[in-house]
Amino acid sequence: MTITERPATTTAHPLDPMTAEEVNAVRAALEQAGLLGEHVRFTFVALEEPDKDSVLAHEPGQAVDRRFRAVLLDLATGVSHDTVVSATRSTVDSMRRLDPAVDGQPPIIDTEFELVEQIVNADERWTGALRRRGIDPATVRAAPLSAGVYDEPGERGRRIIRSLGFQQFHDADHPWAHPVDGLCAHIDLTRREVLRVVDHREFPVPQEPGNFDDPEVTGPPRTSLKPIEITQPEGPSFTVDGHRVRWENWDLRIGFNEREGLTLHQVSFHERPVLHRASIAEMVVPYADPSPVRFWQNYFDCGEYMFARYTNSLELGCDCLGEIHYFDTVVADDFGRPRTIRNGICMHEEDYGVLWKHTDVFTGSRETRRQRRLVISFFTTVGNYDYGFYWYFSLDGTIQLECKATGITFTSAYPEEGHKHASQVAPGLGAPFHQHLFCARLDVAVDGRHNAVEEVEAERVPVSDGNPHGNAFRAKRTRLRTEAEAARLADNAKARTWHIVNTESRNRYGDNVAYVLRPEGQPVMLADDAASVHARGTFATKHLWVTPYHPEQRYPAGDLVNQHPGGAGLPSWTRADRDVDGQDIVVWHTFGLTHFPRPEDWPVMPVDRAGFTLTPQGFFDRNPTLDVPPSSNGHCHPS
Repeated sequence: MTITERPATTTAHPLDPMTAEEVNAVRAALEQAGLLGEHVRFTFVALEEPDKDSVLAHEPGQAVDRRFRAVLLDLATGVSHDTVVSATRSTVDSMRRLDPAVDGQPPIIDTEFELVEQIVNADERWTGALRRRGIDPATVRAAPLSAGVYDEPGERGRRIIRSLGFQQFHDADHPWAHPVDGLCAHIDLTRREVLRVVDHREFPVPQEPGNFDDPEVTGPPRTSLKPIEITQPEGPSFTVDGHRVRWENWDLRIGFNEREGLTLHQVSFHERPVLHRASIAEMVVPYADPSPVRFWQNYFDCGEYMFARYTNSLELGCDCLGEIHYFDTVVADDFGRPRTIRNGICMHEEDYGVLWKHTDVFTGSRETRRQRRLVISFFTTVGNYDYGFYWYFSLDGTIQLECKATGITFTSAYPEEGHKHASQVAPGLGAPFHQHLFCARLDVAVDGRHNAVEEVEAERVPVSDGNPHGNAFRAKRTRLRTEAEAARLADNAKARTWHIVNTESRNRYGDNVAYVLRPEGQPVMLADDAASVHARGTFATKHLWVTPYHPEQRYPAGDLVNQHPGGAGLPSWTRADRDVDGQDIVVWHTFGLTHFPRPEDWPVMPVDRAGFTLTPQGFFDRNPTLDVPPSSNGHCHPS
């Protein structure tokens, strides 16, 4: 198991990830413009990617104007500005003061997280409620949680978070095991004061520890597992040039930013384009507990928290096995200083079982080929949950995205009378029902820029003269011609898929070449249509949306998600009902998990998975892997 060296990038490409030097240049330009000060913090800094035409027109060695978007927040006044800065020219190209009531608030930042316990412990209503429960306030960790948008007194226009408490009995004790339920603080971050304490009900604090890293909880480690070694004696099959990766017939670029994390660009197979850009552009975690202290729980981890700021530094042998190539990633901290996350992105090859196989009764031939795939991944931790995002590229042209959800379930009390909206995972400890709903933004380019989406599903054929025995069924194909027609739900009972076709490119059979989006078809958002989270996370109410490409339409819940009243992003854009038939289009796909926690998810949750698959459909005239050689280990064929 080895780590290959990271070659230096000598020439900037328009899509190269942000560097530490560029972060410093952005901060210097903003300081020169007088936009920084003692209390001003950076809530977001990322590459302002050029529009598609500019990227496609770029030639190697051509000068690149590197521009970045930076959202600034004055902690003392709550005033925020949305800016675009050229690190190349050291200029502020645009600046707009944000209106929180209309635009929403900037993301929540680490500096504010660190203030929460100080704020609540200075409030007698909070500390008094804890003491009445027999709890020392100094032992309670106050979780800083995004507030959502509700008609709560005095909150409009203010920068709000809400806080639930968890007791920690010693420094190594995981407080998630000990929720102080029935108590919640509503906090104004700008004024640094508690607006309201909701003291709904006193529950016993669960006492059983949840310390999954303590041998007293886990018991001695088993000794029965034998080592597994994954080796590639001749090295990996991929090549890396800066952030451009070539592997077998795949060619793509790797990007990264603190809001979406890993991004993929200019993905082609056999020198034919498939995707211009792909990312997880948003996610929402709506909870099902309607109690007065928890009804507001729904977290937009990308838009509210910039979740890729918390990308893990991956470790060989723990997070990744085999011949690994790592990419470092760079984010900006609250002060606009660069922070390098070592080994933030992992790339390797892995065996994936049988690619194709046949034993022929007539000729006696017996042939087997092994599937292999390129894996590009990153992991991030947001509060109690950990998310891994794995992009897989296979020898046969298949692309898969898999999200791995693990970590610790959010906890509550579990009363003796039971709980309609939570599972009991330990004595007196509940885990509320919730969903993890992700939205993939797929800027498709299937064999070019003239694409459309067709919905294809199985259709039964009734008995008739043409089907006298009733055994027939067929593929029903419907072209989704406008944005309204293309807002769709999956239907596994009909094997519903969506074919992304090139309207101008045909294969030798006269069919439009295509890639097929195969959804898992799990539930979309289950909150009522009247719920606040429904308005704010409308993207998660459909499995499919299709829009014409627009360089400014990047995030399905809108640019600023924190405390936005709703309606931004996809529901706003698609009201125009634009033409998406044979256009340069973006496909948005919602997928995810509906989690009814189980005892086996405690005290740490085994990985649960969600994702989707893209497969070529008539993109080739025959199996594109006929040239894959047999395995060279000498054991494929009988002697």
